[in-house]
Amino acid sequence: MEQIYIVMLVALAILASIDLMVGVANDAVNFLNSGIGSKAVSFKTLMIVASIGVALGALFSSGMMEIARSGIFNPSMFTFDDVMIIFLAVMVTDVLLLDIFNSLGFPTSTTVSVVFELLGAGVCLAIYKIITQDDGFETLSGYINTKKASEIVTSILLSVLLSFSIGALVQYISRIIFSFQYQNRTKYFGAVFGGLAITSITYFILFKGIKGSTFMTSELKDFMGENQLMIIGTSFLFWTLLSQVLISLRVNIFKVIIVIGTFALALAFAGNDLVNFIGVPIGAIQAYDIYVAGGNDSSMLMGDLASSDLKANFWYLLAGGGIMVYTLWTSKKAKEVIKTELSLSNQGDGTEKFDANNLSRIIVRGVMYIGQLINYVLPKSLQLKIDKQFVKEEIKSKNTEVAAFDMVRASVNLMVAAVLIAIGTSLKLPLSTTYVTFMVAMGTSFADRAWDRESAVYRVAGVFNVIGGWFVTAIVAFSMAGLTVTILKLGKVFAFVGIMILVGILLYRSSRKYLAKVKERDAEQALLRTEDVATIKEIISESSSQIAKVVHKTNILYSDVVNNLGLQDLAKLKEDKKKLKKLEKEVDDLKSNVFYVIKNLDENSIEASKFYILILGFLQDMVQSIGFITNTSYSHINNNHKNLKFNQIRDLKSIDNQLQLLFERLEESFRTEDFSKLDVVLQEKSTLLDSIAELIQKQITRIRTTENSPKNSKLYFGLLLETNDLVKATMSLLELFKEFNEQVDKK
Repeated sequence: MEQIYIVMLVALAILASIDLMVGVANDAVNFLNSGIGSKAVSFKTLMIVASIGVALGALFSSGMMEIARSGIFNPSMFTFDDVMIIFLAVMVTDVLLLDIFNSLGFPTSTTVSVVFELLGAGVCLAIYKIITQDDGFETLSGYINTKKASEIVTSILLSVLLSFSIGALVQYISRIIFSFQYQNRTKYFGAVFGGLAITSITYFILFKGIKGSTFMTSELKDFMGENQLMIIGTSFLFWTLLSQVLISLRVNIFKVIIVIGTFALALAFAGNDLVNFIGVPIGAIQAYDIYVAGGNDSSMLMGDLASSDLKANFWYLLAGGGIMVYTLWTSKKAKEVIKTELSLSNQGDGTEKFDANNLSRIIVRGVMYIGQLINYVLPKSLQLKIDKQFVKEEIKSKNTEVAAFDMVRASVNLMVAAVLIAIGTSLKLPLSTTYVTFMVAMGTSFADRAWDRESAVYRVAGVFNVIGGWFVTAIVAFSMAGLTVTILKLGKVFAFVGIMILVGILLYRSSRKYLAKVKERDAEQALLRTEDVATIKEIISESSSQIAKVVHKTNILYSDVVNNLGLQDLAKLKEDKKKLKKLEKEVDDLKSNVFYVIKNLDENSIEASKFYILILGFLQDMVQSIGFITNTSYSHINNNHKNLKFNQIRDLKSIDNQLQLLFERLEESFRTEDFSKLDVVLQEKSTLLDSIAELIQKQITRIRTTENSPKNSKLYFGLLLETNDLVKATMSLLELFKEFNEQVDKK
């Protein structure tokens, strides 16, 4: 029996390594967001600073490990066998849950996930023990630390509201002081701001980053606790003077704040959140040591796990820190999570990641009314002065190298997050660093007027999606861990083997799906390469590429719909609807970029603007036609109407074959930018339209002789008429392109 526990320890070690990778991918946004978003320093420099912080923080984290082994459940009520099952269920759940959130690009709290996993596993196993031992349910409180769980739920709500509000207030004041042309005002206010910001971050490092580590002596901890005000005052004086010296030497004080802040958050992240990833496996190793010392009795109670004398092995911490640093440099999913927060806090316009919903519309409309009321009360002169501080430098090009926000906001993000987390720690509130840093970033974005009328409904909807994901984290973590622990308890060894195989399969499938998603997104981005188009030749080349891609996808979609309609395959028609939505979004994104295309064109290429707009109009007409064909076909089969007759399917297939030849030739011409055969293709216009007209006439004859299904006829006529419009839109696009290209060649 002892061998199975060794195998479980090996499994836990493997899961811990995986959990470190998925956990860092999720939490990297906490300390990298401000540096990456502001582009204060190079990405490589930022990663080096963060890596040093993570490595040092991992070595300081030993004192936090007791949370995993005794902070949520009472180990004295559980046997060694029970504890090993709880720890295994928690790790399985954590790996799968965090991987799902990373794949979605949603930042969530690793602290909340592991706490609710421990809570769910502990509660379910406690209930099992109560039932099997005929105890009363009033004894459940002896198994679980319910006070800690309620504190966590309360702190979630507090951290969300306070972080957003305080972040918004501090950013608003900072922007009024510095404006967006902050370089001119740094010499007047920069030293005091630098002193405040770096003092806040220093306080954070001392009281959140390293105070709980085993490297701190009890005397030093007591001194820090008793002399907080003196430490803060001395630190503020020192950093203010140093900031003034640096400003005099023409050093950008905001860059200094961002570098120090990134280091501080990375240090605290590793020092406090490493327990979320390896605290459970280390607890399992310590439980095993107790089990061996107790004579290999799996039924012995694990009260010794609550002992404060148990310390994490230095080499485990070092290995954990190494994996975290490695993941930081290599994880693609970490970049995905960072993109989510940057898209919601971006100062500029662009394609929004989230769709608006009714709640976001109501909130934005309500805030607008409040804003109008405030403007009515405030004197006009004061309004103009305030508005002047928020005038941004005009960005002509939608260039990917433009910072998402400036260094003033990045500094405020780090400063406010550091202060709130440090205060929460001193008050012993179990705040989530993810929640605080995310909501501070959202608050500063709101105050900085990054959420204007062009983007507010999408950004607010995105914030609610992320917050909703946080609560889902707690619910799913609790339920999934409880289910897993129950299966392991009932299924024993067989359940353990089955679950480990299932975890391997699910992680493999997740990785494959993510790679496919990245590949697909890269293809979509290729369709949107319009930022740097400046000349007529570039407009023609870019338009050719876009037309080729849209024609290719339209061709495939039309053939799929005709085939699936003939086979009455509802599942595949549903997949066709998903393909249609992606195509519609791509063309809509192209239209969103028209503003930047026109702004970027040089003076000699203005006439190309109208051409580009008309091209996009014809592409939209094509997509609308294929959209009607796809949605109508799906609706017909979904409502269980009569299938099209064999002759009708055959006739549609004949049109499909003609369209395939046409679209393939067009795709080849535009992809290679060889427009010599456009005349030949245009000559086929009348042939295609005549074929469609002939099929319409055949259907009229059928109705007057044999056809007896109104729904059938409605569908068939609709498909033919929209195919007719699709051909006309395609040919109109060709005529426009051919005419414009000839004009350019003559010039």
